[in-house]
Amino acid sequence: MIGYYLDLALNSVKRTPILTALMVLAISLGIGATMTMLTVLHVMTDDPMPGRSAHLYTPHLDPLPLKFTSIATGRDVSANLTWPDAMALLQAHRATRQAAMAGGHLLVRSADDGAKVRPFYADGRYTTKDFFDMFGVPFEHGTGWTSNDDASSAHVVVLADSLAQKLFGSHDAIGKMVQLGDKDFRVIGVTADWQPSPMFYADVSSDHYSKGDQFFLPLSTAADLDLDINGNMDTWVVSPSDDYMHSPTATWLQFWVQLDTPAQVAAYRRFLRNYSEQQRSLGRFQRPASNAKLYSLMGWLAHENLVPDDVRLQLWLALSFLFVCMVNIVALLLAKFLRRSGEISVRRALGARKRDIFVQFGIESALIGLGGGMLGVLIAELGLWSVRHRPDDYAHIARMDLSMLLLTLVLAVVASVLAGLLPAWRACSVAPALQLKNSH
Repeated sequence: MIGYYLDLALNSVKRTPILTALMVLAISLGIGATMTMLTVLHVMTDDPMPGRSAHLYTPHLDPLPLKFTSIATGRDVSANLTWPDAMALLQAHRATRQAAMAGGHLLVRSADDGAKVRPFYADGRYTTKDFFDMFGVPFEHGTGWTSNDDASSAHVVVLADSLAQKLFGSHDAIGKMVQLGDKDFRVIGVTADWQPSPMFYADVSSDHYSKGDQFFLPLSTAADLDLDINGNMDTWVVSPSDDYMHSPTATWLQFWVQLDTPAQVAAYRRFLRNYSEQQRSLGRFQRPASNAKLYSLMGWLAHENLVPDDVRLQLWLALSFLFVCMVNIVALLLAKFLRRSGEISVRRALGARKRDIFVQFGIESALIGLGGGMLGVLIAELGLWSVRHRPDDYAHIARMDLSMLLLTLVLAVVASVLAGLLPAWRACSVAPALQLKNSH
């Protein structure tokens, strides 16, 4: 029966090619615009670490004094940790793995006097040894550093493959020396280019969709050498010294932990509250211990709300445009179906039920939606191409994957079928006797 209805729908499409083309074009424009913005939203809110994200958490404390309100930029000063707090959490070792970190932006040059590569700046990460295992950073050569390297502030570095290739060509970089800032570091590992998107572990002010880290240094080494921080360093007390990095009143460190079971998560939350209560009893913290939070990875991304307001606004505009297109399709389908009242009356007189007529027009609507969806994929790809030419940091990731392509087709068919409900109902409600009488 479905095959018979499909034949009727194809014949109807062939009889009214211009009207059908108008409906296909209308649905494709609406779907194309909507899927362009839905794809942008999808890639910006996608899980950056599938398979690992369920076990990654970021703890947050509230060391701010009661009288502190906000800074001029409105930024949350307690989003990062102070050095004493980060070191206390590290030394407590209450998680399977944990890492403190901060961004860096350093002048890079080969330590080889005969090198032909001119000095250039690169972004990297100062962190502790568990960073690589906790986030599953893939190594091409060598390994990360050890606890002893962290403790001794060793001058060792792990390079991303693209940076190693740029500095040393095709040669193995392990054991070679590279100059970062004005200090020499020995290369102990080379990672594959690794770029979670969004770069969830970075400071809130970072470009979360930009190029990944190019080098990794021990955090203790960066602190000892007073290397430049690429991120926020906020303080609420004027320090008598210039040592803001180690100050208990300056936040600048991000912290992530790996917790494998719900029991570990619950225990870590209790640990954070107990730590906050302990700091309150020592007179360092003034705010309630309940302010201590433990965010999951996806919970943290939602808390940070990385999607710009203009992207959400454009999505609503696209959905509104799709609604307008559907209203026009309803009018066109209504005109098309009611013009066939004579055909409907004959079929009803020969025994066809209302349900049969309704299903027949529903299949015809779906066929139009399928054509609109196929054209809508091309329009969405054109829209994503234009997005990729914007100067925004997320523009380069605006690409449609298989799931979004299938969603485009499904959404087009569903929208078209919904638009065809009213016309199909009106068509199958035609009184056959009256229609046949009038036609004679």
